[in-house]
Amino acid sequence: MKLVAASIMCANQLQLKSQLEELEQANVDMLHCDVMDGVFVNNLAMGPYVLEEIKQKTRIPLDIHLATINPSKYIDMFAPIQPEYLSFHVEASEDIHRDLAKLKEYGIKPSLALSPQSPIEMITPYLEDVSMILMMTVNPGFAGQPFNYHVLKKMDELNKILNKIKNRPLIEVDGVNAKIKVDHFSAIR
Repeated sequence: MKLVAASIMCANQLQLKSQLEELEQANVDMLHCDVMDGVFVNNLAMGPYVLEEIKQKTRIPLDIHLATINPSKYIDMFAPIQPEYLSFHVEASEDIHRDLAKLKEYGIKPSLALSPQSPIEMITPYLEDVSMILMMTVNPGFAGQPFNYHVLKKMDELNKILNKIKNRPLIEVDGVNAKIKVDHFSAIR
C-alpha cells in the first residue's frame, strides 16, 4: 500500500486553510504534522492548539511526528486530538514499551521514528508493536535539508525484516521533496 502524507510544516502558515483545501482536492492520504520542542531538535513547531484547529478544518487524517524529548509527556498532550498515527523517536524515549502502550490505550496507531544516523537495530524489538515506522532521510528539525541516500539501504534492510512479520507496519519516509526522483525508492514496497 502506498500513501501520500503531505508535511503541513512546509505549508504557507498564513494560507493554511486554503492549503488544506488544496491538499483535500489532491486526495492526500495524511497530513504529516511535525511537533518540535526546541530541545530534541533546535527548532519549535506546532502545538496542540494549532493541530486541534487543523483537525477541525480538514477530513485528512493527522500523522503527528514528535521530535521531542520525553515523548510520554507529549503523547498525553496530543492524544485528545486523536490523530491517526503518532510517531516518537526511539532515541528520545525513556521507556518505548510504555509509550507504545500509552498510544494504544488512547486508540492511536503507534509509530516509531528513526533518525538517519541511528541503526535499524534500535527499532527491531518493537516492530510487532507498531503500525508504522517513520524513516527520517534528513535530520529532524528543519525542512529543505539534503537527502541522505544511505537511508535507502536501511529501508531495504528494514523491508527484509518486515516481510517476516504477520501484521507488517507501514514505512513512512520523511524528508523527501519534489527534487528527489521517485525511482530511488525501490526499497519501499
